Amino acid sequence: MTFKSETSTVPSIVLNDGNVIPQLGFGVFQVPSEDVFSAVTTALEVGYRSIDTAAIYGNEEGTGRAIRESGLPRDEIYVTTKLWNAEQGYDSTLRAFDASLQRLGLDYLDLYLIHWPVAEADRFVDTFRAFQALKSHGRVRSIGVSNFTVANIQRLIAETGEIPVVNQVELHPRLAQRELREYHAGNAIATEAWSPLGQGTLLDERTISAVAAEVGRTPAQVIIRWHLQLGNIVIPKSVTPSRIAENFDVFGFELTPEQMDAINGLDAGARIGPDPDRFTYGLID
Repeated sequence: MTFKSETSTVPSIVLNDGNVIPQLGFGVFQVPSEDVFSAVTTALEVGYRSIDTAAIYGNEEGTGRAIRESGLPRDEIYVTTKLWNAEQGYDSTLRAFDASLQRLGLDYLDLYLIHWPVAEADRFVDTFRAFQALKSHGRVRSIGVSNFTVANIQRLIAETGEIPVVNQVELHPRLAQRELREYHAGNAIATEAWSPLGQGTLLDERTISAVAAEVGRTPAQVIIRWHLQLGNIVIPKSVTPSRIAENFDVFGFELTPEQMDAINGLDAGARIGPDPDRFTYGLID
């Protein structure tokens, strides 16, 4: 494999702690462990420099091996993983972090996220305090959250004194999360989109197909471009090499304000994934 030494086409987002994350990354949600090495290797070859995984995905080991065997300098690859619900709590978080880092085979993480708030368990504040300790010891550079509501974030800030750098949430044209994005913007929190393509359900949507025809691009490229122009960090996933490359080729065109408005008009507040206020899967009683 021949890897590009740098990816200058991808814009970066400066986080509230001064660290920088590529705005376009590669996600490995639902990528089987036996396929993830090949998928991440292809993504790095194409030019992605941000890789997003999670303990619950069961593919940290293959993800880490692809990163290590790429031959790229470690500081050129931005690595994110997430703490699973069952591991929340101060001491259990520290143990879970060690396990994730060992599976990845890395010396540090660029970004560690609390995967879900599971507010019913009342552990996310202690969990974030453990994140702060890991950051203070240089084991992770940035700390953030995933699937947190405004109320969750407000409590986290009030009780820990630290603003998470990122909130990674379900976000696509049918769930544009406008109010949450506005809150993030007002509090120096970066918005990161998971399921940015609506898990494929938007690729045949008429409005998006029409815009794709107008700009001579695929529906997936149009949706990713919509995310980028909104200012979202976006992490599309695929195991198909041609699609991995297609999803990266989104910097040679722009959507007009009218095209952006047309896509914005698809917002129906429609979730594909769970409601963060009710999701407690994996919680230990």
